[in-house]
Amino acid sequence: MARSSPRSALRPASTGWSTLHRHHIGVDVGGTRIKYSAVDMADGSLTTPVLQRPTPGPATPEAVAAQLELVVAELSGTASAPDPEASVGVALPTILRQGVACSAANIDDAWIGLDVRRFLTGALGRTVQVINDADAAGLAEVRYGAGRGSAGTVLLITLGTGIGSALIVDGKLVPNLELGHLELRGVDAEVRASALAREREGLDWPVYAERLQEYLAHLEFLFSPDLIIVGGAISAQHELFLPLLRLDARVVPAELRDAAGIIGAARHAYLALPPAEA
Repeated sequence: MARSSPRSALRPASTGWSTLHRHHIGVDVGGTRIKYSAVDMADGSLTTPVLQRPTPGPATPEAVAAQLELVVAELSGTASAPDPEASVGVALPTILRQGVACSAANIDDAWIGLDVRRFLTGALGRTVQVINDADAAGLAEVRYGAGRGSAGTVLLITLGTGIGSALIVDGKLVPNLELGHLELRGVDAEVRASALAREREGLDWPVYAERLQEYLAHLEFLFSPDLIIVGGAISAQHELFLPLLRLDARVVPAELRDAAGIIGAARHAYLALPPAEA
């Protein structure tokens, strides 16, 4: 089983934290991998390194739910097990409205129209809260990562196969933004400015930075962010392109890397009321 250790996982847990459920399970369901851990809500640290399972193919709701059952069982048997009654947070590559999936990216179309929160709560036998994967990463970075302590409007952009986005205003998430699909030069912005676009077209870093500059300048005009956080695997090479950008907003690389979706999903579960009380 592959493991990785983001910097956040290595921070010591703080003491003096008092809450009913300190540890929540966070799960990030991707097109190829399901990443997971239990998360200490005191400081966002992971109780284990990032654990992984392959995403089933096809990634139907039933197949993914079966993997999530194994995830919960595995983490419940660890030395620093999550609280038995704590809710589970699951980040998914889908638009979610009141827990209902309205799209499906890199997972089976059977998710569309499904009340995912209700379905997974029934399948796992414990309360599940669900959130869009980019939104989860945004929550994590603002609370525990590159945006911690930042006031005002924070925009997270993840550059990968496409472009994911999350907008947090004064600590409140504006859910389900799909800013990678804004039109730029007649096509979706992610067609021109994603990390995949750079690889596909063989763009050097200065040329790619110009593509990204055009896109981010457009977002800056629309949303006037105080801080832009750039994530995705490409952010590990941020020194090659972020210094070339010319924006009014401060632009910084994401910090939590592979753990961002996990931590954000767990935080969403921690903050959300159980469905019966919502």
